[in-house]
Amino acid sequence: MNPDFSRVNDAPVSDDCAVLEALHRSLTSVAYTYENVADLLGARAFDAMARDMVVPGVHRLQQVQAADTSTDAEKNLSTVVAFFLLGQSVEEDALEAALPEIGVQGLINLGLAERLDKQVLARVDLRPHSSDDGTELWVAADLGAHQRPGVLRKDHVLGIGHASLTLAQITERTPVDRALDLGTGCGIQTFYLLGHTRHVTATDISQRALAFTRFNLLLNAQVLGIDPQHLEERVSLRLGSLLEPVTGETFDLVVSNPPFVITPRTSFESPEDQYTYRDGGLAGDGIVSTLVKTLPTVLTEGGRAQMLGNWEIPVDAGSEGWSARLQQWVGDETEAWFIQREVLTPEQYAETWLKDASENSDRQLFESSYVNYLKDFSARGVEAIGFGMVWLRRPVASSLRAQEQNPQQNILVRRFEEITYPIQQPVAGWLTESVARHDQLAACTEEDLAGLHLVVADDVTEERHSTPGAEHPSVIILRQGAGLRRTVVETSETSGFVGACDGELAVGQIVNALVSILEWSEATSPESPQRQLMGHVRELVRDGFLIVCETSID
Repeated sequence: MNPDFSRVNDAPVSDDCAVLEALHRSLTSVAYTYENVADLLGARAFDAMARDMVVPGVHRLQQVQAADTSTDAEKNLSTVVAFFLLGQSVEEDALEAALPEIGVQGLINLGLAERLDKQVLARVDLRPHSSDDGTELWVAADLGAHQRPGVLRKDHVLGIGHASLTLAQITERTPVDRALDLGTGCGIQTFYLLGHTRHVTATDISQRALAFTRFNLLLNAQVLGIDPQHLEERVSLRLGSLLEPVTGETFDLVVSNPPFVITPRTSFESPEDQYTYRDGGLAGDGIVSTLVKTLPTVLTEGGRAQMLGNWEIPVDAGSEGWSARLQQWVGDETEAWFIQREVLTPEQYAETWLKDASENSDRQLFESSYVNYLKDFSARGVEAIGFGMVWLRRPVASSLRAQEQNPQQNILVRRFEEITYPIQQPVAGWLTESVARHDQLAACTEEDLAGLHLVVADDVTEERHSTPGAEHPSVIILRQGAGLRRTVVETSETSGFVGACDGELAVGQIVNALVSILEWSEATSPESPQRQLMGHVRELVRDGFLIVCETSID
């Protein structure tokens, strides 16, 4: 039986809804919102804070406090920002004036503050967050090293960061009945899931993380649609590793920002030696491979999962490159789409994560840990480490049967691609549409495809490049402005086809016209020009360059 996590050592207290409501009123009255903080600090200081650099923000707030033109409201807000966001000690009287309804003692009782003589210091980072749909939240997490100097505690609870926002932006928002947030941390994914899910189960290996999540849920209960007295009606908090807390259950959607960081393991380490927010405790990329293999077992038929992960790329990756090992993780009854977004060398990877935990503040620890990273990667023959997004689906039974009967057809989603340039954010809606197009095409025969009427997507443009004086372009590029913003190098035939896609003529009619104009012989093999063109058309529809007219479906 899991505890309710309302009182966990060194974590916010959430067993008194009345006190949390008083905190909510105080933060509201001081106008502690994402937009107001950005306006108060100014663009450059605000951007610096996003890089974990507080000096410009501290300087700016000192100016606000000293200026005769500053209003009481601006000074009160600057006190709260200095306290919760910049890790500065503030005068008790000033904080009392800024947050009178909760007061300094109320903050202390909630585990959010501590007294230092007549100064008060925050024990947590409590920041405003504005989601893509405009929902305003306050999210508590542990203070970072830029706010409280020193190496992070091993059970550090991470706040809102680049990875958590990336996962939120790729998570499909189709309404579902039950969702699982595996490795919830401070609860950010659960907050987003509640907008389109009847019930969310949030799990973590850390009691402190679940305490932060519970606190955040109740602090934002009204906007999240939660009855504080009956939290379990919308959210279930479970303690445990990986899928252990949900044994025997299934979900329509699973999201996970797991502890995927690849960290050197030692025979004498204990769980207390690991950073729970990032270290899964398995060697190499074992945590990610384990989840790819096992998440489908907790999905309903047609259920989907989205997660982030790191994976090792060996020296002898072979012709399939970085995706060779990943393809082996995907079972025959799992659909998968991996998008690699970044690649680091072992040296870059070690530096990134040693700095992340501020281990570089101890030179001896930094150097020995750095060498351990290099030895660990070398022992497994790792040349590079990839980072990216993972989409999984448990296929419906009819799709599995169709794939077995037609193994050469791409009925199941199996995609492994590298996209390292900026993409549309959030991209979740586009991914959902892309999968829907795949499913439509999977059931589409060559004859069906020939009968479709297509138009070029609104975001698609064509570029033509030629050498001076040349009669024809040497390169024709089709460029996508939305979604994954792919580019396709076209043949002149494909370009001609796309140029004719205005919805009037069917695919087969356009192809037949090209056959006549270009004097192609009758299609007798898969290598024939018209069959190859039909294959390209299918890919352009799948990837959203060409859109099926609704009249085609009718």
